[in-house]
Amino acid sequence: MTIKVLCGVRVVEHGTFITGPAASMLLADLGADVVKVEQPAGDPFRAFRGGLYSPHYQTYNRNKKSVTLDTRQKADLALFDKLVGEADVYIQNFRPGVAGKIGAGEARLRELNPRLIYCAISGFGPDGPAAQRPSYDTVAQAASGFLRLLVNPANPRVVGPAIADAMTGFYAALGILGALYEREQREGAKGRRVEVSMLEAMTHFNLDAFTHLFSEGEVMGPFSRPSVSQSYVLPCADGQWIALHMSSPPKFWEGLAKAIERPTLFEDPLYADREARIRNQDTLIELLTGIFRTQPRAEWCRRLEALDVPHAPMYETNEVPEDPQAKHLQLFVDAPHPGHPGQRWRTVRSPVSFDGQRALDVSAPPLLGDHDARLRSDASIWTSNDPETPR
Repeated sequence: MTIKVLCGVRVVEHGTFITGPAASMLLADLGADVVKVEQPAGDPFRAFRGGLYSPHYQTYNRNKKSVTLDTRQKADLALFDKLVGEADVYIQNFRPGVAGKIGAGEARLRELNPRLIYCAISGFGPDGPAAQRPSYDTVAQAASGFLRLLVNPANPRVVGPAIADAMTGFYAALGILGALYEREQREGAKGRRVEVSMLEAMTHFNLDAFTHLFSEGEVMGPFSRPSVSQSYVLPCADGQWIALHMSSPPKFWEGLAKAIERPTLFEDPLYADREARIRNQDTLIELLTGIFRTQPRAEWCRRLEALDVPHAPMYETNEVPEDPQAKHLQLFVDAPHPGHPGQRWRTVRSPVSFDGQRALDVSAPPLLGDHDARLRSDASIWTSNDPETPR
């Protein structure tokens, strides 16, 4: 049984797309009871090939319940108020001002529940010259300076996953946890307003670049950190790739020299010490590329592991579940699929373990309005009040 350190904490999530749903999912992974409030048409992130269960939606909405409410309607607003009155946390990621228009502004909800922790997530903050600008992942990455560190100037195009969206959800969950702790520790404490914007989250996530700027006047580029950390990605004979992170300890370079059967390579003045390797990394990449193309990836992994060289196969996503260490850690878990009886829904478990117990229990993201009937009945929607569910 998974240890649920947030058991009994009730969360109402009024989120769409990623930032709000990601924050509440992180809390749900720790055992919080999360009710996702959706418009009757559903979170727009659901839409996919004529259905309402997209991979995008599934990524950020496990371990939750779904209810559909249009809070502009009096009856639905009353049900929403009931949820809020019983909750510990409310999360929304609307553009500033929208929550108030649908009856979900902070002042109104705090009248219903003074102990409520109200979390508002935005693109650029609650006020200021950019507050009303629309923001999505790429916008926040660019505005924070982070995107410039990812894009190859020789082939400028956006790469990788929605880092800004996900990180904003992480920071929001962190702030909520802090507010929950304070509220429980201080007698008579009321709930806090927790605010985080995508711009603030990504600028903080990009802290290393700003530290270099402020301390050394250095403007980092996409190859700055990989050069200093001596990081490499190299193609192998079988078309697979391998990654090395050599850092500075001499023993790693000595091991690499033995693995590639060039025992005197790092006696060459071009590569003899860390500063030389940083200056000449382009030349070293060219040299190592030629060497690594001579053997398949599995052979290089065997050699490098035997010599304790920091490396990993550069997996494609479909290779990771078959990795022996990933299997040992039980990183991938499953649950009954709500839309396909008899089938299993699969995901990556929470990476956090408590007292050696991994988070192996998971529930699949709910179908739209899965818990409407319960909300509109006399029964409580909260799991912690369910006599069939041990607290």
